[in-house]
Amino acid sequence: MPRTLLGRWAVVTAVLAVVAVPLCTAGQQAGRHTGAVRPVPVRPAGQQSRGEAARHYAPQSMVAAPTVGVLSNTTAAEGVPSSVAKGARYVEGSNVLRLATGRWMYLPAAGTAAAVVAPDHPPARRQIAQSRAWLASGRIPGRSPAQRAAAERALLAMRALLRPNGAMAAGWSTGWKYSWPRDSSFASAAFAHTGHDAEAYRILRYSAATQRKDGTWEARTELDGSSPPDGRRWQLDANGWVPWATWQWYQAAPASTRRARLVPLYPMIRKAADHAARTLRADGLPPASPDYWELMTSTSNIGTAAPLLAGLNASADLARETNRPHDAARWARAARRLSAGISARFDPLGYQRTVDGRHGRDSAVAFMAPPFNAAPAGLPEALDSTYRALLLPNGGLTPGNDSAAPWGATAWTPSTTFFALAWAATGQQAKAGKVMDWVLAKRNSLGELPEKVDKAGRPSSVAPLAWTGSIAVLSLVALDGTELPTPPLMP
Repeated sequence: MPRTLLGRWAVVTAVLAVVAVPLCTAGQQAGRHTGAVRPVPVRPAGQQSRGEAARHYAPQSMVAAPTVGVLSNTTAAEGVPSSVAKGARYVEGSNVLRLATGRWMYLPAAGTAAAVVAPDHPPARRQIAQSRAWLASGRIPGRSPAQRAAAERALLAMRALLRPNGAMAAGWSTGWKYSWPRDSSFASAAFAHTGHDAEAYRILRYSAATQRKDGTWEARTELDGSSPPDGRRWQLDANGWVPWATWQWYQAAPASTRRARLVPLYPMIRKAADHAARTLRADGLPPASPDYWELMTSTSNIGTAAPLLAGLNASADLARETNRPHDAARWARAARRLSAGISARFDPLGYQRTVDGRHGRDSAVAFMAPPFNAAPAGLPEALDSTYRALLLPNGGLTPGNDSAAPWGATAWTPSTTFFALAWAATGQQAKAGKVMDWVLAKRNSLGELPEKVDKAGRPSSVAPLAWTGSIAVLSLVALDGTELPTPPLMP
């Protein structure tokens, strides 16, 4: 009989229930608990980085370590701690784990707790066959066996993090076990361009269901679609990312059914695009808003402006596809205003983080490139100079070089992979390939892509991270020579 491992984490669960603390804050790394009891400070609500909680203090020894893998039966999931992962590896093409002992660990169908079974256990075998069939129903991008293996692992991790209702968990650790519109949009696009249409569309339906009445989204939601878990500020960039993802899905979806399936999504597009257009100021730029750093800026930032441009162009094209010329014209006008504002204010600064030029370079410069926006004339030099400015000794990138940012010497894999995607999508294969080689070399022992890479070049923080996996998959699609579509700037 299968032996469940529920008891293995029962103590951890009980401790977390008592102290109500999510995972390590930015800068803390898994496996570095010394046993000393010292407070773990966290930024006040509204100023957190990903994974951080509302204002709270707890002994560091009581904070749970991030996961290094994930088990899934497609309806439930369970994180894999580093202690279990030691000496283990996934059975090829699946989320079934072959332990160091040779036994298998998996999440049984309809189960909510992992089981350890003998090798070739028939139900586990069936789950492996189902996973492989799902992979085969789409495409696995990559120019080499190593790239294809990484893409396969990323797709399986993304599938494991996707809930039946369409919520896309950022990761399967406390503090990341929520759905961000930004991460979800990238995952939808990655699923769409690898032929996994059902998963891509399910994410978009969730985005439609969780949109607020004013057309915006919370910064993140619980995985059941309920209210946000904390008071962090909502982020306007979602009004660009979600329409962009819908447009990407539409480009890849089966032509025979895509228009009919767009109909229930269109009210979401209208509310999102109208809100985005209304926010534009006299100079054509959006107001200050927290960007993907999840930190507020005092002036317009490129991490919000560029996604909104992509979203307005995408919305206008979707309106044209559905024979709504008035919507298309309204959003195209807003997109032209925004494009002009970006050219006038951000272009002269090399697309730095903010229009006041006081917050340094930002990896969000890549959002001005395909497959988000048609690259403006000065973008190639801005990409090159920003990459050089953000490059760390460990070979990865920091999100930005704002002197007030808390990044230190830790590289963030999403920020690094942005450049692989931008260069691959603009035909600069050699540059993109070099970045992808670095990112894929930083996968952990289970082959999962981590959120961060520490000063010594080791994977750290949560793994797998859905956002990094999505960007990597899209980059590998582009490196294959497939041209990823970019929403057109309508005349």
